[in-house]
Amino acid sequence: MSPQEERVLPAGQAPAAQVIQLAGEVEAALYEVRKKIYPRAVHGWFAGWRWALVWFTQILFYGTAWLDWNGRQAVLFNLAERKFMIFGLVLWPQDFIYLTALLIISALSLFLFTTVAGRLWCGYACPQTVYTEMFLWIERLCEGDRGARMRLDERGTAREKFLRKGAKHSLWVLLALWTGLTFVGYFTPIRSLVPSFAGWTLGPWETFWIFFYAFATYGNAGWMREQVCKYMCPYARFQSAMFDRDTMIITYDQARGEPRGGRSRKVDHKAGGMGDCVDCGICVQVCPTGIDIRKGLQYECIGCAACIDGCNQVMDKMGYARGLIRYSTENGMAGRWTPRQVWARVLRPRTLIYSAIVGTVIITLLASIALRVPLKVDVIRDRGALGQVVEDGMVENVYRLQIMNTQEAPRRYKIVAAGIDGIEVVSESVAELPGATTRMVPVRVRIPPGRLASGSHRIEFLVEAIGDASIKVRESAVFLVPR
Repeated sequence: MSPQEERVLPAGQAPAAQVIQLAGEVEAALYEVRKKIYPRAVHGWFAGWRWALVWFTQILFYGTAWLDWNGRQAVLFNLAERKFMIFGLVLWPQDFIYLTALLIISALSLFLFTTVAGRLWCGYACPQTVYTEMFLWIERLCEGDRGARMRLDERGTAREKFLRKGAKHSLWVLLALWTGLTFVGYFTPIRSLVPSFAGWTLGPWETFWIFFYAFATYGNAGWMREQVCKYMCPYARFQSAMFDRDTMIITYDQARGEPRGGRSRKVDHKAGGMGDCVDCGICVQVCPTGIDIRKGLQYECIGCAACIDGCNQVMDKMGYARGLIRYSTENGMAGRWTPRQVWARVLRPRTLIYSAIVGTVIITLLASIALRVPLKVDVIRDRGALGQVVEDGMVENVYRLQIMNTQEAPRRYKIVAAGIDGIEVVSESVAELPGATTRMVPVRVRIPPGRLASGSHRIEFLVEAIGDASIKVRESAVFLVPR
């Protein structure tokens, strides 16, 4: 044990007891019980943006499930039929590449936004942030703002706590259940799901996922809150890898704010050698993760800018200039740059490269969807019937064509074989398919005798929509000639 460790322990304590006490202190530090955070309500420009995005995302989430399109639900991921319908677009498992492209766009966009202005996603549009804001609004409605909630937890009567907290948790549960129901409504048609839920006639999988998603929403937004952002979300851990000295982050202007301290509005604090920070603690009280931004950027900061709104309100009351806490960059703070100079560094090589890649992937995805042929064909040889000689010496092969009409309108398709002189389709040469369906069509193909030597030969099937020559697919196959 070092002399420094011995000095902090009671005199005369045995070395073994000292070691045990030190171990206990370390364990207590590692497993410290969470201190509940009571975020204070704040108003301002950034709070307005946060609530605008809350309204936008939730109207989109809760409302889109009820939209109709061509007599069906506009957005429906029908796993049972393996059809994913997004307004007029019908996607199939074979279109998995589009999901891959969306994931790439999302990841690169996250890198881009983080490089430009830090954790914008976390602070404004992340579901954890959005639902925490909604649950906090319900909490303030039932229990009051920060001070009232703290007094209720410390000294409130049992009756008052039961009524207020009971109302809060009841509303939380209702919101969580409606969220879970809406989520499942994108996989099971919501117009049939809601009556089934009300009549308790749901299937086991719908029941499981509704309550699982509701439980996750209730637990994450109602109870865990900042713990999800600080300990469960991996983004908090690797965000610094995407920062540089020109990334816009929430910063406290130490040169202007220090030395801090309380004072009257009538006092000339500059003459007294004091900074603009009045040490009111509002920036800490409004923070949803409970950090003090005056200690510098910390990984717990989700970039919500509540501290900026709170500090600006205090600056307005004191008659000081706004911006003691503001969006800026490390280079901007070090060089005392103007906002114009800070924004001029947004278009730097790193952000330009990210923007170019994201733009290229988006354009490629949109072009692929626009040029996508709404017809898919797979050729499968009938393994039970190899090449054989039939009447008049004709050589016949049998195939199965799996034709997929990815449009919602019914279509008739003409089936033609090519690649060998005299080849023809002697079975059904026209296939009719309803909208957004798949059909397996047996096809018999023949060639005249003596045209080819025995063995395998390449042929081609052309499937073309009758009435629209632009919808056609060519698929290769093998024609077998017996010995």
